[in-house]
Amino acid sequence: MDERKTVFTCNDQFEDMMTCIYDAWASRLGHSHVQLRTEPIGNLELFCDYRHVEKDSAKAASVVRSIQKKISMRAYMMIYRAAMSDQDDKLDAIYRFLVVGFYYGASIINYLQEPTVMRILELDRSVSNEAHSHREFIRFSNLPGDVLVSHISPKSNVLTLTAPHFADRLPSENWMIIDDTRYTAVVHPADQDYYLTTLSKKEMDHLSQLRDDPFVDLWKVFFKSIGIEQRKNPRCQRNMLPLWYRKHMTEFH
Repeated sequence: MDERKTVFTCNDQFEDMMTCIYDAWASRLGHSHVQLRTEPIGNLELFCDYRHVEKDSAKAASVVRSIQKKISMRAYMMIYRAAMSDQDDKLDAIYRFLVVGFYYGASIINYLQEPTVMRILELDRSVSNEAHSHREFIRFSNLPGDVLVSHISPKSNVLTLTAPHFADRLPSENWMIIDDTRYTAVVHPADQDYYLTTLSKKEMDHLSQLRDDPFVDLWKVFFKSIGIEQRKNPRCQRNMLPLWYRKHMTEFH
């Protein structure tokens, strides 16, 4: 009996992942004989066949429609947020969730005894918490031309989850939120819809140098002046604001 497993791999983008799910399902190899992973792949496993899947918008849209229709919109949003996670098992976890989700329908999200459901809930919660933190901790610099720019280095891909918050609160401003880790940015022209774009290394280097904002020093002075020396508690501060969030926060530079 052939015990070889087929591993379907794809780029770490949502459309690519949905296409990968489509191809793995359509392969009819059996759910127990396939595994899904995002690239880059580390160490290759023995007795596994690897198949790279290219993005196909039609296939991705078909999977999205099936999730929304056969399970629920809430389940789709959970899956979307889980897909933004930095965990290596996220794509396979989504696939296993869909296997049971298409069988049970909308009620699947209540089946907490199912390990696949619990894993999606964990990924969803982790990404949601990180996106919420970035909505609070993002700092903008006012660059020449009245453009607000912010740099972040999130663990998960939270750009599309944070952008609606600032589009609602800064609708008439030109602003950008740049993910330094993934070389992507959300760009919002004043009074228009925002869009997601990929940046080249040259563009990243240029944008990283444009940080001269006269209000930066004023903010630092304000932050320092309101602090009470006798009440400083670094341990409590780290619990509320982990160190890795502070890299791009003006008051900690």
